[in-house]
Amino acid sequence: MENHVYNVNLRWNNDRKGTLSSPELPISIEVATPPEFDKGMPNIWSPEHLFTASVVSCFMTTFLAIAEYSKFDFISFKCDSEGILEKIEGKYLMTKIILKPEIVISNQGKIENAQRILEKSEKACLISNSIKTEVFVHPTFIFQ
Repeated sequence: MENHVYNVNLRWNNDRKGTLSSPELPISIEVATPPEFDKGMPNIWSPEHLFTASVVSCFMTTFLAIAEYSKFDFISFKCDSEGILEKIEGKYLMTKIILKPEIVISNQGKIENAQRILEKSEKACLISNSIKTEVFVHPTFIFQ
């Protein structure tokens, strides 16, 4: 596989807020220091949100690719996530990301297959493989 480049541009607006954009994407988003920090701003995406979003979105796209390749039929997929920020030895670190996928399947007989695909997805996720943050997967299965 050849190298791929993803361009992201940041322009500082004011205070502790900026705008992220990409020449490859039609929508820009505001980013700011989260409100838990000095001069942080509520209701705006933070680097911590984006970090967590990067992991959960990669997990989803990896799951979808593996499920398709495995011919695994499911009704729906959603995944809540939590990024845990801690201060360790005087440095702030994103120490854990907890992924909570919810997969709706047609019957209980598909749980083992779903679990296997989730495990493969977590192991194959390129973002998870690129960070030192621990990633935990706690799935829920619903039958319909």
